[in-house]
Amino acid sequence: MRAATVLFGAFDRHNFGDLLFPHIVSALLPGHDLVFAGLAERDLRPYGGHTVHALHRLAREGRLRGASLVHVGGEILSCSARQAAVMLLPNEEVDATLGYIEQHPGEEPHWLGTLLGTASPMPYVASRDELPGVGRVVFNAVGGVALPALPPPWRQAVLARLAAADAVGVRDVVTLASLQSAGIAASLMPDPAVMVDTLFGPTIRARAGQGPVAEVRAAFPGGYVAMQLAADFGDDATLATIGTQLEATAADTGLGIVLFRAGAAPCHDALGVLARIAQRMATGSRVRLFESLDLWDICALLAHASAHAGSSLHGHIVATAFGVPAVGLQRPHDPAQAGKLAAYLTTWEAPQDAVLWPAGRLAEGIRTALAGDAAQRQARRAQWVASYRSSFEQLMRC
Repeated sequence: MRAATVLFGAFDRHNFGDLLFPHIVSALLPGHDLVFAGLAERDLRPYGGHTVHALHRLAREGRLRGASLVHVGGEILSCSARQAAVMLLPNEEVDATLGYIEQHPGEEPHWLGTLLGTASPMPYVASRDELPGVGRVVFNAVGGVALPALPPPWRQAVLARLAAADAVGVRDVVTLASLQSAGIAASLMPDPAVMVDTLFGPTIRARAGQGPVAEVRAAFPGGYVAMQLAADFGDDATLATIGTQLEATAADTGLGIVLFRAGAAPCHDALGVLARIAQRMATGSRVRLFESLDLWDICALLAHASAHAGSSLHGHIVATAFGVPAVGLQRPHDPAQAGKLAAYLTTWEAPQDAVLWPAGRLAEGIRTALAGDAAQRQARRAQWVASYRSSFEQLMRC
């Protein structure tokens, strides 16, 4: 009997890119016996995701013997155990849980081990050492922009696991440089989300003809800007600035403004932040909150937008995968444009497009994107798809 292929990643919580990765990788592995695994058992099917098994429980039950383990992607190389655990909590439990841990720090290791199934400080980076019986270990287009800033023992744990892997692909030059400086052999490849139109385009376009996306398109027949914001944009001054900029965009272009979330897990996006922007906009009839958290609804919203703006890496990648002009938004108090979005754009976009726009110039950024060259966007899309497909095939041959 053919050994299983375990697709492992952070798709055990609601985050747009993470939910998309296993769909993409499984579509590229026809005929494989696939198992979908995260750190915790979760059912994300109501959001378009998967039934997710707990990786370390599978290992204890002996169900990984001979399996290939594929890390499906994401910024996993710098995700600590505490960060992973917090993002797996219900939003309403985060404050109370962290408050308790602050008062009882000695109980944190037990809490983390119970929730995550492992004592590893970097639990989304798995290895054969802690998963007896696993065969190949592959890292598919992963990121770790903050890897150099990790505490040395954590960083060394990540590097040791990467060194022991059969193949490592990373998605940006910042992560690649970190690994190369540590003597880790890694290849550079685009993010898996560049494949979304190629693999699922017809399904996503059909989705736009029904449900919440159809309602948006009916409300804004002249087009709309799909706008996303992470929760850390939620201070009053930043939201007031963004609201003013979106009003100017609506007035200048005639486009509607659709505010959506690219992740509902803790430390991601918050509907309340988007609602506060809508409340600040005088042109209320030109703005709409998009409340659906379904993976395919979000894809369809982006695929049919006139433009996209936001701080989400995968909002940006999926929009550009459908040829939609996209504007990366610079996070507050981040003049160096640090972070995974900046690293990815620098790696794969043309220099004039590898720019993050501050909140005060958002309207200018959207106008600039709308005036961009559609033929150039199409050419880059084709290059990204060809590069990813070739790199993925090479990873899986190792």
